[in-house]
Amino acid sequence: MQPPSPTVVVKKYSNRRLYDTSDSRYITLEELAQKIRAGKDVRVVDAKSGEDLTQSTLAQIILESRRAARLLPVPLLTQLIRMGDDALAEFFSRYMSWALELYTHARSGAQALSPLNPFATLPFTATNALARLFANGPGWAEAGAPPPPPPPAAAAPEPEPEDEAEESNGASDIAALRRELDDLKAALKATLLKDQG
Repeated sequence: MQPPSPTVVVKKYSNRRLYDTSDSRYITLEELAQKIRAGKDVRVVDAKSGEDLTQSTLAQIILESRRAARLLPVPLLTQLIRMGDDALAEFFSRYMSWALELYTHARSGAQALSPLNPFATLPFTATNALARLFANGPGWAEAGAPPPPPPPAAAAPEPEPEDEAEESNGASDIAALRRELDDLKAALKATLLKDQG
């Protein structure tokens, strides 16, 4: 097993040039992206103040490469800028984590159905890279840590259960839904076998 490679320190100058201290030369954003794709850890610092600019530089690489900026419509970008730093940080930490969790849950459900329907996972194929980006991106929770819970709704408070009978109805509803799902699976399987035969 190889020891982990040391972090490459890149100095960013006021003229936006990047200086790779490990190779002792100026590099482009694309060359920096290639280093990251090759598995190197990088840290970008301001050449004068030493301030850590890694997150903003990596975000710049993501948005400028492969025309990723087209994924974000202009009205959304405008609104994000108007929100301010605190609201923007809350938006990304809560809503994006929550959306990724929903996406992952939906994808795992589709994968569970894939033996019955080979096209079930097709919509998720193109978005796997996006999911990896959000799951491993800077500022997200440590690997393996659950994402923060979704923000509370601003609407009316949740009603409290009235009695235990209501809770048992919920369990019976779930059991009924499971039976219905099993019936649908059996019907789908029978249809597929009939079509093959």
